[in-house]
Amino acid sequence: MPTVLAIDDDRGVRYFIQETFKASDVQVSAAMSAEEGLAALERDHPDVVLLDVMLPTTSGLEVFEQIRKFDAKLPVIFITASGDSETAIEAMKGGAYDYLYKPLDVFKVRQCVAKALEMRRLMNVPVIMPTGSDSATGPDNLVGCSPQMLEVYKAIGRVAPQDVTVLICGESGTGKELIARAIYQHSQRARAPFLAVNCAAIHETLLESELFGHEKGSFTGADQRRIGKFEHCSGGTLFLDEVGDMSLMVQSKLLRILQEQKFERVGGNTSIEIDTRVLAATNRDLAEMVAEGTFREDLFYRLNGFTIELPPLRKRQGDVQLLIEHFLPICSRKMGKDVRTIAPDALDLLLSYGWPGNVRELQSVIKQAVLQTTGPVVLPEFLTKSVRFHTESEATKPSKPLADELGSFIESRIASGSNQVYAESLELMERNLLRRILTLTDGNQSKASKILGITRASLRHKLRALHISMEHTVNIGEDEPDEAARV
Repeated sequence: MPTVLAIDDDRGVRYFIQETFKASDVQVSAAMSAEEGLAALERDHPDVVLLDVMLPTTSGLEVFEQIRKFDAKLPVIFITASGDSETAIEAMKGGAYDYLYKPLDVFKVRQCVAKALEMRRLMNVPVIMPTGSDSATGPDNLVGCSPQMLEVYKAIGRVAPQDVTVLICGESGTGKELIARAIYQHSQRARAPFLAVNCAAIHETLLESELFGHEKGSFTGADQRRIGKFEHCSGGTLFLDEVGDMSLMVQSKLLRILQEQKFERVGGNTSIEIDTRVLAATNRDLAEMVAEGTFREDLFYRLNGFTIELPPLRKRQGDVQLLIEHFLPICSRKMGKDVRTIAPDALDLLLSYGWPGNVRELQSVIKQAVLQTTGPVVLPEFLTKSVRFHTESEATKPSKPLADELGSFIESRIASGSNQVYAESLELMERNLLRRILTLTDGNQSKASKILGITRASLRHKLRALHISMEHTVNIGEDEPDEAARV
């Protein structure tokens, strides 16, 4: 169970934090002084610390320095009055995770602590590579003994100790973040912070502020100075996921950091020097984007200091059974079930499927199968319809490129004498797009609508118009069930 330590001399603040997490799985311990807080730190080994800037006998900054000596990677969130914001900002420069203003807001406290807990997990949960014929058993471990994955493990071992930029390439769902964490944990910066930013999930303007920070008044809503991830992570490692989705403006600023380790905050003119290692990942063909003019060639070569290519699951079929055996007990344990094995005919279906969503899709299928299973054995009827009703020829070959599929379709419709080629082609393209995005998001319509740039209502309307049927599934690990499209 994750633990939060609140150090604040205000009894009301301590009570507020305890009540905020009362109905959650987060355990809160509280201390009213620096002495009590440091004692609780050694006793409880919390995952996150909420620390008041102003304590009775000492300052929060002095306590923060002692916390850093105890555990340099422990996320510390400062609690401050608006007038003390500069003190909190200075603390962030020294490695604090974030700061919150009084009076505290329940939503902001929960959101900030949740992000800090995730950062703690990314830094502390080891990513273990299998050795010999043994497969790793932890939920975040790399699994696979195919020749392609053995080459990936060797590449991690070669590049991790070297302080160079690494570009991790692979389709969605292949495990690029795990590779980045493995590199970090085996690097010389393993005792410093590790932060991850999904460049595709943040709007261009907000992404620039997220990475580089901003000065007060630099844009509407910028009522305080903000430290960006690069400055916050100085001395550590920053993982830029989906780097191919960056705008050209942000790309140019990233290029300067990689070249000079310098940047300016948004709205500022002071040059800030940092020492941050960058790991980047993409599911897009950056070389092709360079040719199209949508990705800077000089940035591509800077990121491409060392490249790790992650193979899709369809090209490492020998690892599919290892992954099934890996995820089955983990999912069974998390859901409090006693599912021990998979029936032979169900296993045959899983092994013959093409896994267009890669490891992420396989994990999702196993989760849903365990959820529906009523006994100790997973039967075929508990597998998703996409796995049960595929044909072997479709499953074992890669998806046909959309351009080829569209071209063939247009030719066939012209040959048939159709006078609705335009409408028919648009429908094919839209259907293909929706299916691919929904596969990427494991059927989560909220995430899919954000990626598509349309409202959820518009997405539902399109699904109905295109006769993409709906089924109710529970996404394990989400806060709430979500209605998912069967693609």
